[in-house]
Amino acid sequence: MEITASLVKELRERTGAGMMECKKALSESAGDIDAAAEALRKSGLAKADKKAGRVAAEGRIVAAQDGGKAVLVEINSETDFVAKDDNFVAFADAVAQAALASGAADAEALKSAKVAAGDTVEEARAAVIAKVGENVQVRRLAKIDSSNHVAAYIHGGRIGVLVELKGGDADLARGIAMHVAAMNPPYNKAADVPADFVAKEKEIEMAKMSDKDKSKPAEILEKIMSGKVAKIVNEVTLYGQPYVLNTDQSVEQALKAAGADVVQFQRLAVGEGIEKVVEDYAAEVMKQAGLA
Repeated sequence: MEITASLVKELRERTGAGMMECKKALSESAGDIDAAAEALRKSGLAKADKKAGRVAAEGRIVAAQDGGKAVLVEINSETDFVAKDDNFVAFADAVAQAALASGAADAEALKSAKVAAGDTVEEARAAVIAKVGENVQVRRLAKIDSSNHVAAYIHGGRIGVLVELKGGDADLARGIAMHVAAMNPPYNKAADVPADFVAKEKEIEMAKMSDKDKSKPAEILEKIMSGKVAKIVNEVTLYGQPYVLNTDQSVEQALKAAGADVVQFQRLAVGEGIEKVVEDYAAEVMKQAGLA
């Protein structure tokens, strides 16, 4: 069977593979476009396996939401350049929608969920690897499903936040999400701060005090220490921090004025916890040139 340009074009649009790859697959399948598409898919899986060991610490955080049901998904690539590629962005958005629709509990369960085109997330991942030429990983997800106000906020494609707010309104929930994105509080309220953290900070503050302060009466010393520790606790809690949208008040004051309470928040940032490989390109070039 003659492999026409239109047939190659059709296969390319269907799979996203390169022109020469499509032509070769059609030739090997005697013009059977379905068989050629399957062969290209298998080839994409092979490419994905070969790239699986490469560090993917760049990427995007994407969100999908339907009322009080919202998800964040972190999808990684090897370079920031690919993270901005249209194929990668489309894949990331499709995965977020699949996560929302499927209710997958984690990234592992998400692999078998179907994207809108009908492929599983894992199949779609292999296909995008074949297109962009880098390792691509669906690393983790966060989700909230609630009858309360839920906000999903993405900052620059690299930070994502979900906030569940009891009381208040949607605008306040979004404002709190923006605050969490900017300030990254480790804890929600003072009661959530571990006792060993407080004890350690108290020990550090005591060590920093002068002998003169340490010689003060116990009740005064305790009051000084309580003030210092309270300040530290405020710094590491959402409720204690100055509200980024109105720094004249704390987040707690803003919530209290609206009769609201933050039930929970979740924050994802691209590449958190991934050890990045720092390339010394100058040294590599010199090494290959035999100059190092």
